[in-house]
Amino acid sequence: MKLLWQLPKATFDDVIEEYVERRDIVVDGLNKIEGVTCPKPKGAFYAIAKLPIDNADKFCQWLLEEFDYNGQTVMLAPATGFYATKGAGQQEVRIAYVLNKEALVNAVVCLEEALKDLSGKIYRFF
Repeated sequence: MKLLWQLPKATFDDVIEEYVERRDIVVDGLNKIEGVTCPKPKGAFYAIAKLPIDNADKFCQWLLEEFDYNGQTVMLAPATGFYATKGAGQQEVRIAYVLNKEALVNAVVCLEEALKDLSGKIYRFF
């Protein structure tokens, strides 16, 4: 049995290509949403996006507990937990692109609809 580092690089080419495509679906899709900024990661399977929200912790909770679009929602991680500085990441979320490409396209659409739903309301997360 060979260890991972003993395998030829070609073994990983398809995996790398798949994750680049997934990353691009998520990051490019997020950056098309008004008010969202998402830098393109170079070596991770997740991205950090800044959203037009006040409180990522409450927004992520709202997505899971109250929001659905066509019977679906999106599970995001508040980025506040990834910073050592208190208060950092309040408007940021972490989204992993480990699902298949169709599911990722649906997740981006669902998140866009959630943000539209919020923009039409006086709904602030404090």
